[in-house]
Amino acid sequence: MAQKEAKARLKINMLLSDAGWRLLDNEDGPANVDVENKVDIENPGDDFENTKRGFIDYLLLDSNQKPIAVLEAKRESIPPLSAKEQARDYANSLHVRYVILSNGNTHYLWDMQFGNPEPISSFPTLSSLEDEKKWVPDVDALVNENISRTYIAESQMPEIKTHPDYINEDTRSEFIEKNKLKILRKYQVNAIKAVQKSAQNGNKRFLLEMATGTGKTLTCAAIIKLFLKTGNAQRILFLVDRIELENQAKKSFRQSIGKDYVVKVWKEDRDNWKTADIVISTVQSLLASSRYRDFSPNDFNLIISDEAHRSIGGNARAVFEYFTGYKIGLTATPKDFLKNTKQDENSEKEFERRELLDTYRTFGCESGQPTFRYDLKDGVNDPDGPFLVNPVILDARTNITSRLLADEGYAVHKVIDGEDVDENFGIRDFEKTFFNEETNRVFCEAFMKYAAVDPLSGEIGKTIIFTVSQKHAEKIVQMLNQIAMEKFPGKYNSDFAIQITSNVRDAQQFSISFSENNLRGHTRWLSDYESSRTRVAVTVGMMTTGYDCSDLLNLVFMRPVFSPSDFIQMKGRGTRLHTFKYVDYENGEKVKTIKKENFRIIDFFAVCEYFEEKYDYNASLVVPMSRQTQNALVTPPLIDVDPPVIVVNRTVDLNEDDSLSEIDETIVGKEGMRVDREMFRSFQDEVKSNEEFVKLYNNGNIDGALSYLKSEILGEDKPKFYMTPEKIRKIFNLDRRLDLREILDLIMNNKEPLTKAQYIQQKFNEFISDKGLSETLVGESYNDAFELFDAYITDRRVSEAIDNKDYSLLAGFGSITIEQLKCLGVERINQIISYIRDYINVEKLRVKD
Repeated sequence: MAQKEAKARLKINMLLSDAGWRLLDNEDGPANVDVENKVDIENPGDDFENTKRGFIDYLLLDSNQKPIAVLEAKRESIPPLSAKEQARDYANSLHVRYVILSNGNTHYLWDMQFGNPEPISSFPTLSSLEDEKKWVPDVDALVNENISRTYIAESQMPEIKTHPDYINEDTRSEFIEKNKLKILRKYQVNAIKAVQKSAQNGNKRFLLEMATGTGKTLTCAAIIKLFLKTGNAQRILFLVDRIELENQAKKSFRQSIGKDYVVKVWKEDRDNWKTADIVISTVQSLLASSRYRDFSPNDFNLIISDEAHRSIGGNARAVFEYFTGYKIGLTATPKDFLKNTKQDENSEKEFERRELLDTYRTFGCESGQPTFRYDLKDGVNDPDGPFLVNPVILDARTNITSRLLADEGYAVHKVIDGEDVDENFGIRDFEKTFFNEETNRVFCEAFMKYAAVDPLSGEIGKTIIFTVSQKHAEKIVQMLNQIAMEKFPGKYNSDFAIQITSNVRDAQQFSISFSENNLRGHTRWLSDYESSRTRVAVTVGMMTTGYDCSDLLNLVFMRPVFSPSDFIQMKGRGTRLHTFKYVDYENGEKVKTIKKENFRIIDFFAVCEYFEEKYDYNASLVVPMSRQTQNALVTPPLIDVDPPVIVVNRTVDLNEDDSLSEIDETIVGKEGMRVDREMFRSFQDEVKSNEEFVKLYNNGNIDGALSYLKSEILGEDKPKFYMTPEKIRKIFNLDRRLDLREILDLIMNNKEPLTKAQYIQQKFNEFISDKGLSETLVGESYNDAFELFDAYITDRRVSEAIDNKDYSLLAGFGSITIEQLKCLGVERINQIISYIRDYINVEKLRVKD
């Protein structure tokens, strides 16, 4: 027993030493750890676990030799949290705020004024505890802070609300643009309020799921201000997974809240980071040589993880979990299309499902519902927007890629040892074991022909091309530059396309310059137009997440994609709004502006079709492999590297003719793509698993089920779902509002909701049946009655004219004529109007599309 206790003590002593604490018997100077400081003076004996009269195992002293923390030690076999109440009593008796619980292997730090014990992997330093002791968080202040749309702008210009040019609606827009003020959108305000409400409920971890292009970084700036201004954080750590995102965040925070708070990048100012309010770092920088252990676990009171599903995965989790305090995750990748069902352990979908589930679990969202959600469909259909745009999809598969996509694959005839052999290659073999020069040339020529052009300069619009590998990227760049030189002589000189992959020197800076429109200088197509001379960035995986380049007009898939989260991230590069602007100085500084209405996806591998029609969102997906590759090991791609190569002993280099087999254009409407609609299915599944709700429904208590649906499930104030009737309307692209009974049928019976026209026809049929008019209303009388029924419901002008008996106005509307009303007669008109008033909520049918 004593040996196990001594072993735990030895480990604890080493951890204290690593954190800079000195033990009582140190002869070099005053100690700041009093070992076995006794509550009474009696000798406690060697068996410290079984001492009858309590004593403190370790008392940590501040720089003035006053108690600052109690450390309660247990033997290795005893969970540290079992000593929580014992340690609380000791701490309260000495009026200290901090408690450390440890068994030598597992440790917890407990700020008794603020929350619960939190796991730590290292002990806090004296300086970090002394700094934190001066800080007293105030959750009430956090919750009650007023968040308005000018919350960030007030940091940029404190007098904004009283400035006459802001107060005047006629000058407000120009004033905001001129001063580069950041005005929060309503959904961004709602995201911050969701964090406040969650914190009020005692939560310290939050997950914001917001589509690419919806301003996650600006939302974060407001959350950072909220925590710092209300005193709920002294210092904040912002973690990213790429260098370009590090610089992007620094620029954004300095522009938005830089006047109030000091922003620093850790690797640029390692010796002076404590002077910063906001410290930005890549996960990789802190992982290198375990540099994150140079910090104390409580050096940051709020840790924000950008692209959380990537920056807390694998070894990166050690960095994220090392620190205590509030934690916020940001992601554009929804979990809803990955159901929590048993999966094939070796499937790619299972890996991705586990990764995303882990992200939600890490941020306290085990149910799969984030703290706040705002997806692409919300952004496109927002009544205050749109704030995002949908793509136009060009399915441009070639004859060879079409055959690679087919179930039987592409057959290649070879002669092996004198025997004729046909070997089949599938889509995953492209550019790995199967290569055809002509296919790549067709890709490049088709891109040049069908790419969207810049609306002001007329040249190929800015583009990201996703390739299979770095070698493949190199080939595509070479081909594109050759075609551009022939097609546009003197314009580019081999700068038309640039390879931006991890093996290219200065690749990170290339990606930043491409976004900032100065890669290889400015365009030669239009004088003084600030658009990049380089038009095409060819990459593999470097520019898939968090890359802000709003003027992108083309995304090109020259590779297959099998991960829905990867697809959403890639697609998200093009969804941002942008206004193309040019000042024509030669013509009196005339300003030309054109808004981006959509972007183009040129898809050579049926990626969009795969996620719209073939991807199984409910069952596990085992990606099919040919018999030669079934035993090959496929590992998930790492950050900033190419997807793994399936290693097999076969390579085919063809030189066969290829051409486009078809070009099909699909304009994605407001309903979005299927991968964006899966959210409702997840909501539906979770509601149907609610035992109390289902019991009401199955017992025939429809009124009770409707009441439960309204009070416990639907609503912006229900963080479990954040699902509202209006969101459901948008998901199904309806031109009318739904009532609760329809939503109930939709959830429980998959009953497809009716369109406005179908609904009105159904209600008119019910009117005829209810009034027994099936034999009376025929021919013209039926048409006149239906047109009045329809016009009175859908056209407010008609209903107001009839209600006010001002029939002369009807002549200008075209919905119903005075002659039709005369044919119907006063009695029939009153009968129709009365029925509508009694049985139909006309306001639900007057929604603008």
